Amino acid sequence: MSFSLGPTRLLAMLLIVAGGALACQTGATAPTPASEAHESMAPFEATTDRYGLPTGRYRVDSGRVGRAETFSDVLDEHGVAYQTVLDLANAARPAFDVTDLQAGRPYRVYVNPWLHQPRYLAYQIDALRYVVFDLQHPDRTHVATRSVRHQWATVSGTVEGSLYGTVVEKGGHPLIALRLSEVFAWQIDFFRLRAGDSFRLVYEARSVAGEAVQPGDIVAAHVQHRGDDYYAFRFETGAGDAEYFNRRGESLRRQLLKAPLQYSRISSGYTSRRYHPVLKEYRPHRGVDYAAPRGTPVRSVGDGRVQRAGYKGPNGNYVKIRHNGTYTSGYLHLSRISVTSGDRVQQGETIGYVGSTGRSTGPHLDYRLWKHGTPVNPVTLELPPSQPVPLQHRDAFRETVQALRPRLDEASVFARAPSESGPQWTTPLVPGGPQLANR
Repeated sequence: MSFSLGPTRLLAMLLIVAGGALACQTGATAPTPASEAHESMAPFEATTDRYGLPTGRYRVDSGRVGRAETFSDVLDEHGVAYQTVLDLANAARPAFDVTDLQAGRPYRVYVNPWLHQPRYLAYQIDALRYVVFDLQHPDRTHVATRSVRHQWATVSGTVEGSLYGTVVEKGGHPLIALRLSEVFAWQIDFFRLRAGDSFRLVYEARSVAGEAVQPGDIVAAHVQHRGDDYYAFRFETGAGDAEYFNRRGESLRRQLLKAPLQYSRISSGYTSRRYHPVLKEYRPHRGVDYAAPRGTPVRSVGDGRVQRAGYKGPNGNYVKIRHNGTYTSGYLHLSRISVTSGDRVQQGETIGYVGSTGRSTGPHLDYRLWKHGTPVNPVTLELPPSQPVPLQHRDAFRETVQALRPRLDEASVFARAPSESGPQWTTPLVPGGPQLANR
């Protein structure tokens, strides 16, 4: 029996057969209804990593820059053409120079799993910045900064060994010890800290994706040193310039620093009678000796002009700086000098490095200070402060002190670690100190 199908009936039967065949497919190649496809693709599209790249689309190869490995070496392993390497390098400038790749720094290469071709290279410049190289469109290469979370953190302790060791032991960032010594550089000689001295401070803690990074400034501090109380409050007096003041609004900045080294110890003090280790006789010592490793940077204690920089007999490599009509400072036995006679220097500027030149038995700095040409003891000398908080900003300063003072006086505050629900930072107002906002 024979029969024939019209065009309409034939098309209908072909669609039925095709539909049945498709319905039998399984696995990754099986089609998904539109609604299900939308749901399954949503998380795929939304998955991005710390560099803002959709990891679900690519195979991600992680690595670290090897010793002596170049940008070209990294990409050559993935078959990237040399001309593309040049285009990527040019696209990243001036924000980032590919010659600045550092051994040990992490990077990621994002590879298309179907075509087996690299699509992106992400390199972590530092804790905050990264660069994304677009291997297909070099002109889209960009440098970005990861979101930083700011909050107040507190740390306190009683010094037993060193300030540095105590700060770290109590959970503070190592840089906090250095910054605390800089805040009180004009009031406290931190080489003379002794067991029982204590500190409490508030500083700006920073984190990226829950990982702590280099902290910001100290905003308030209280140090008890040799029975005396020292307070510091950071305050902006205008145009973004911030200084530290005590509770009365007097500047903590002085004309001269208390010491020319940041960390060391006094090995010999200012005295009219000291047994000289080389000459084997008693004679005056009109300076302060700071024992420190060879090569330790030596800083000028104040602004001024270099009167002398060179070798001078028993003084060895020697720098003498005139600060004003009253004060002159001297730095003896340097291993190397980094200024020349006639140079203008600023307070805190490195002028040389600790050594043992001249009449010396070991690496140290012999620091001397003259007032109107007469030697004086720099450890006990009291210097007048700089300008206080301007009159028009006094009310704002008092409000800053009132907000921060309780944090320095309540021990319970310093026992608490920063929390996700803690107070957050906003941009400091000008004039005024840091402002809190509960976000």
